[in-house]
Amino acid sequence: MTEIERIQDQLKRAFEEGAWHGPSVLEILQDVTASQAAERPIKDAHNIWELTLHIAAWNNAGRRRLSGDRAELPDEEDWHGVSDTSDQSWASTKALLTQSYRDLITAIAALNSDRLDEPILARMSSVYVTLHGVVQHGLYHAGQIAILKKATAGSEDHE
Repeated sequence: MTEIERIQDQLKRAFEEGAWHGPSVLEILQDVTASQAAERPIKDAHNIWELTLHIAAWNNAGRRRLSGDRAELPDEEDWHGVSDTSDQSWASTKALLTQSYRDLITAIAALNSDRLDEPILARMSSVYVTLHGVVQHGLYHAGQIAILKKATAGSEDHE
């Protein structure tokens, strides 16, 4: 297996299935309802929906950086607000996350392994560190989502 393939494998495990630590990002989100995603069980903390959009934004930023765009996200792109909390909007958000992951996998597949140790862009970390950072970032927020999911599960039983 090449290093590029190993990075893709780690991303796949983190987002789809087969993560060593437990459920992947998509597995954690699988049975989350729109009302759970929009709920804010911890005052002044991000909710599941916002975290999902945030993960997608940084998957896209990683992909954009591979193509030469610095992708320095403004606050509204980094932490996107949610106004439509319908089931359809939640399904669209999860589809956006999945597409951001697939687009990143495709961009990684096109990489020449000679680039891995080079800065992704001037004055930024290497391509290798950036891609592993995207994996770590997704898993960090997946842990937050897992806790929020447990915190909102009780409220689903009482609706």
